[in-house]
Amino acid sequence: MNLTLRQHVLRLLAMIGSVAVVGVSSLQTHAQQRAAKGARAKSVRDQDLEYPPRLPDGKQIATDSSPQFLQPPGSIRDDVMIAKTPPTIDFLFYPNQEYPGKPWSNWGDGCVADGKYYSAIGDHYAVGRGESPESTGNAFVYEYDPEKQKIRTIANVAEVLQIPDTHYRPGKIHSRIDMGSDGWLYYATHRGSSNAAIDANHYQGDWILRTHPATASTQIVAHGVIPKHSIPNSVLDPKRMIFYGATAAGPDAPLQEIQFFAYDLIRRRLIHSAPRGPARYMVFARSTGRVYFVPDNGDGELMRFDPSSPGPPQNTGQVIGIRAATRETRAGLVFTVSSGQRNADAKIWEFDTKSERSKELGAIAVGDQSYVASIDADPSGRFLYYVPGAHGGGPRDGSPVVQYDVVKNQKKVIAFLHPFYQEKYGFTPKGTYSTALSAEGDKLFVTWNVSRGTKAWDCCGLAVVHIPAEERSLPDPEH
Repeated sequence: MNLTLRQHVLRLLAMIGSVAVVGVSSLQTHAQQRAAKGARAKSVRDQDLEYPPRLPDGKQIATDSSPQFLQPPGSIRDDVMIAKTPPTIDFLFYPNQEYPGKPWSNWGDGCVADGKYYSAIGDHYAVGRGESPESTGNAFVYEYDPEKQKIRTIANVAEVLQIPDTHYRPGKIHSRIDMGSDGWLYYATHRGSSNAAIDANHYQGDWILRTHPATASTQIVAHGVIPKHSIPNSVLDPKRMIFYGATAAGPDAPLQEIQFFAYDLIRRRLIHSAPRGPARYMVFARSTGRVYFVPDNGDGELMRFDPSSPGPPQNTGQVIGIRAATRETRAGLVFTVSSGQRNADAKIWEFDTKSERSKELGAIAVGDQSYVASIDADPSGRFLYYVPGAHGGGPRDGSPVVQYDVVKNQKKVIAFLHPFYQEKYGFTPKGTYSTALSAEGDKLFVTWNVSRGTKAWDCCGLAVVHIPAEERSLPDPEH
């Protein structure tokens, strides 16, 4: 059939129009799919949630044991073992979370003393950081009694400091909490925002505090040990009563480098301070009283401070990573983990306090996540416990609780908390900066930063993981 030029043109236009319609329709479909996906993934805002966070049916504590705790996600590596017996886990929310935080967070490592677990959370607020009628920064310290399954507030930092709302007030406890030989807990405060730690907000520096658990009495030990610096890092020598700290400078501080310091708690005086301090963690050798650290925030040269001859920290000639560290074992060993932020391939290290030699043991990750901010050794020194994904990445690996056998260099997951808690209770344990093991080695306490649908997290909860006896038995001689 012969077509005129006009017909050819009309047919061509019709074909182009059809393609265009299909293309537009396809684009609309893809756009609608993306919009639907975005709607499904849209995070809940902190201010739209109920405060305080609650468990269903008015429960104060939820106790569970499930085969689902032993179901690994696809990210778990082939060389990782999975426990055979699921643990029992107790979970509860921390009190005092009565209003949206910025967000409510755990940043400092806790401890077990006299059978009880001590930990801290803060609202992360600071003067000029967001709008909150309730707070310009506050933090709390808690005691949890696993026998009674009761948690109580033993310190309210804002009530202790009594600072006007228009002045700088700390929104975090970022240091360790450690018990001294005098029965008091010692710890330090940290800023909710670096921009708040300025002269205009009357900032002079942060506080070393102590709390007596039995009486819930809290006292100021020192203020501004290093002027205009906060104290995100600490460890206590409970025998000699020396508080070791490392600082973060406020914008107006004359010294802008991280400062290491040793503070005498009995005489209330500074023993020594030095530049090139550690950003986040230190090793304390109980057997010698020496403290070790790596300057700044990465793997590097290991420095030693000896209180028997106070002076500038000395280079040991060893290389190690210390983002977190265990207590010294009976064999005189301390185990550390290097920094795993930004998907770094973090390693577990062994440090011998007698020979002052370090040795790399192996990778810490069981899946994609390598950031570990707290690590604990059991009483035998054979097993280490930790939780990867400290800064909220835990669910990508199932929010795992990991056991590491230092003799076999073998990783075993004791439990995956995600997606169990999300499916049963509607929240997700995202990460932790505080774990502590009971003296018997049968209970691991974990302070979780928890999301109830928010992108990061919005509140804090406590999980007590009861480790089955068969998962922590010693088939070989003790290490």
